[in-house]
Amino acid sequence: MCGIVGIVAKSNVNQTIFDALTVLQHRGQDAAGMVTCESNRFFMRKDNGLVNEVFRTRHMKRLMGNIGIGHVRYPTAGSSSSAEAQPFYVNAPYGIALAHNGNLTNTADLRERMRKENLRHINTTSDSEVLLNIMAHELQQIGRLVPTSDDIFAAIKALHKRVRGGYAVVSVITGYGIVAFRDPHGIRPLVYGQRETKEGTEYMVASESVALDISGFTLIRDIEPGEAIFITQDGDVHTMQCAENPQLHPCLFEYVYLARPDSIIDNVNVYKSRMRMGVKLAEKVKRERPDHDIDVIIPIPDTSRTSALEMAHHLGVKFREGFIKNRYIGRTFIMPGQTQRAKSVRRKLNPIELEFKGRVVMLVDDSIVRGTTSKQIVQMALEMGAKKVYFASAAPAVRFPNVYGIDMPSAKELIAHGRTDDEVGEEIGADWMLYQDLDDLKDCLRAGNKSLKGFDASVFDGKYITGDIDDAYLKRIDDERNDNAKGGDKKSATNQNANLHATIR
Repeated sequence: MCGIVGIVAKSNVNQTIFDALTVLQHRGQDAAGMVTCESNRFFMRKDNGLVNEVFRTRHMKRLMGNIGIGHVRYPTAGSSSSAEAQPFYVNAPYGIALAHNGNLTNTADLRERMRKENLRHINTTSDSEVLLNIMAHELQQIGRLVPTSDDIFAAIKALHKRVRGGYAVVSVITGYGIVAFRDPHGIRPLVYGQRETKEGTEYMVASESVALDISGFTLIRDIEPGEAIFITQDGDVHTMQCAENPQLHPCLFEYVYLARPDSIIDNVNVYKSRMRMGVKLAEKVKRERPDHDIDVIIPIPDTSRTSALEMAHHLGVKFREGFIKNRYIGRTFIMPGQTQRAKSVRRKLNPIELEFKGRVVMLVDDSIVRGTTSKQIVQMALEMGAKKVYFASAAPAVRFPNVYGIDMPSAKELIAHGRTDDEVGEEIGADWMLYQDLDDLKDCLRAGNKSLKGFDASVFDGKYITGDIDDAYLKRIDDERNDNAKGGDKKSATNQNANLHATIR
């Protein structure tokens, strides 16, 4: 899971990219990077850390040019080393830098073919570097000294034929402009917009529309699945459909959890979709327990607040804030090691006793992945004197790993994998476990965009829309993503300290 941005402007873009990455920080908090271009030269800064930690004044002064791209990262493929922060770049042909959000499902095969057939060396374990080298190779095969938009689109067409998975990409070709494209299923989001200045029209491509808003760009539209956009350094815009059979299947988890509520993705207002999720949960409560005894509905901050408020309104139940959140603790389902996750939950949330004591409480969260957070939150509610604790998830049960760019753990570490809803409730200590129905979740999005036909719902139903995921692949990512592979409880702290010292050096 990552955030990307690319800009073609009439003046220096470093500050605008910085601002865009800051509002995309929720998409990646491990590393940040930026590449700008001036006089056919790249200027790069990237490292582990938050945006305001990676880019200091001394770095910003060196990032010159009116064209550039930026990236914030959570690692889903490869390591967490600062060497794998993005963007990546190659010198030939032309000089190309690239940033990527998503995950390639045939990386291993692509890497080997690049080595044997294309004689290209991949220096990291990142699939983004593989993508970059494929794009560079296809452009070099065309061999044009000054590439046209048709040449660039031909290279993207060839790339789509070789690559599998979910990916949204932004790249800069030094001296020519910005190229961005989206996978043929449109799994990961990508939008573009423009703003008018005294010097002329400027353009931005980004993961979410909120990145456009912060700098005064007007959203034009989403990049279509399989489509590529080429914006020249002079501001000429060219687009072309580069996939043979594009079909839009946006990731459901973007709307439930990943995206900011003030974003619009594939013409769906994320905030409104989360309101509808709360309404659907209320309707399910009425169906299953019309004589429910819920006294108060309390959200698990922050993402679930919108759904919880609508749920409370439609049930005619009090809505209260019962937890205060420490905003400086990261997402716990991504943290390696159960002990570390458990400690982080206690540091992350603190309950307000008066909202729980003597009440039947319905807790609402956006989703349940490992169940670490949920189990401890239920325990905290009971410790505060709650009579009963019910738990509702705005998303269906997460039973399968994600292979398209979200670092969800191996299947056996997902609390709902192999368990019924009631068994999950028992595991986390809840008196009643309520999950959103998958069809209801889809209806929440279609209500905002009736043209949406299909979705990537693989984490909920195990159906991988790229058609290339088998048991062998899932076993391999299980071996790579489980706690033991990531270092486990004892090793995780050691590995993090080692990474920190490497960064300092």
